[in-house]
Amino acid sequence: MPIRDLPPFRNLRDFLGYLAAEDDLASIKAPVSLVHEMTEIHRRVLADGGPALRFDRATQADGDPATMPVIVNLFGTVRRVAAGLGVLPEHLPALGEALASLRGPQPVNGLRDAMSRLPMLKAALRTRAQVLSRPPVQAVIRRSADIDLGGLPIQTCWPGEPAPLITWPLVITRPPEAQASDIVGLNVGVYRIQTLSRDRLIMRWLAHRGGAAHHRLWAAQGKDTPVAIAIGADPATMLAATLPLPETLSEMSFAGLLRGGRPRVAPAVSVPLMVPADAEIVIEGWVSATETAPEGPYGDHTGYYNQVEQFPVMRVTAITTRADPLYVSTFTGRPPDEPSIIGEAMNHLAVPLIRQQMPEIRDIYFPPHACSYRLAVVSIRKRYPGQARRVMAGLWGMLPQFSYTKGIVVVDDDIHVRSGADVLWAISTRADPSRDLMLLERTPIDHLDFASPEPGLGGKLGIDATTKLGSETAREWGRPLVMSAEITAKIDALWPHLGLQIGAGQ
Repeated sequence: MPIRDLPPFRNLRDFLGYLAAEDDLASIKAPVSLVHEMTEIHRRVLADGGPALRFDRATQADGDPATMPVIVNLFGTVRRVAAGLGVLPEHLPALGEALASLRGPQPVNGLRDAMSRLPMLKAALRTRAQVLSRPPVQAVIRRSADIDLGGLPIQTCWPGEPAPLITWPLVITRPPEAQASDIVGLNVGVYRIQTLSRDRLIMRWLAHRGGAAHHRLWAAQGKDTPVAIAIGADPATMLAATLPLPETLSEMSFAGLLRGGRPRVAPAVSVPLMVPADAEIVIEGWVSATETAPEGPYGDHTGYYNQVEQFPVMRVTAITTRADPLYVSTFTGRPPDEPSIIGEAMNHLAVPLIRQQMPEIRDIYFPPHACSYRLAVVSIRKRYPGQARRVMAGLWGMLPQFSYTKGIVVVDDDIHVRSGADVLWAISTRADPSRDLMLLERTPIDHLDFASPEPGLGGKLGIDATTKLGSETAREWGRPLVMSAEITAKIDALWPHLGLQIGAGQ
């Protein structure tokens, strides 16, 4: 199958042009403050499934006009997330299957099968980087005394937050042994970044994230970590940075596969890293091996303010931009927010990859209102006793991000995982608390989870809501009530003649 429905978006502007043509981008001409006001407008529009927003007259805390337009709600609907990946929403599962095939290809079965895989092969070849010597993002270069983070329209999202916060940064790092010109070893992650002064930031990356792992390697050598922060890259690169990819797979290379075009990169001007050539803004600098500063409190995706903690300080050595840059921002808070919407869309991409390792899984759902990844509902084709517990343990150990999933409910494949009514029925009728609960203690958990007894360490709960087989029960299991197919078909045919306006789908 083709890996894209839509033409490639080389940069953010291409994507915004597409959204405008689809009547899915609104320009706001009225003055709107970066302090709280933009968050509240964004929050209401996102909750209503509204368009991406461009603020042409954003204002700073002191009332001065911002130096550039601000884009928010870029991925505030599943449809826009899918478009950013190059597909229509209904084709997200098919894209997931295609990506899973590229990750673990099956032997070719004849000429027709080989021909059908050509689009995916071409897409895979587009992961090779194209290096530009004069990239658009370096049209304007500011160094030394010209550096001023206050010149960027950085939001203050919630009351009580101590300073403006960069909320949609693509943080680029590499391990010490990687070559500066190599994108394969790069990690691109999204970590919030607090401003300290005109040329200093606080990098809040948690221990399990790729950027923090690279920082530990540099610090072990007594060296600061080179970092580049891209703002406003093409949609595929932005979304690739949010995916739970294997640690051996570069997000920038993967973005080329998603985009259907080779990544366009350029050497940073002050640090030994490659950066997205078509980004709107790149902030370059060094994260200290030793200096830290208190970060927070800031509103987070849990719906709470996080605790104040020490994180490493970054010294900015250059800011490069396009000639007329756009700034991309968002807020995080209790779902729905952009991270939860992105998580809902990415759910479709994750299922085929998970099935590669655990084929018995039929479907999996991370409810976005449960902060995306904290709760999972999994349906399986059950064949033997204890299988549901094996699935729980396998998921918790599959990826670092899944170790933060606090609860897993496993159901049979006759249960629709996205139907709350179905799942509650299964828990109520197929699970017994004395037998079907799997409790783990003192395991890694989200550092921001205030429910855990210790920061970063908490419990997990698995619920086996499947039909019990063999040694799992000594009782004869009940048979579900199901109307015969004959009667169902007969009433379907009769329904239009009954004069009823309700109940046709019951």
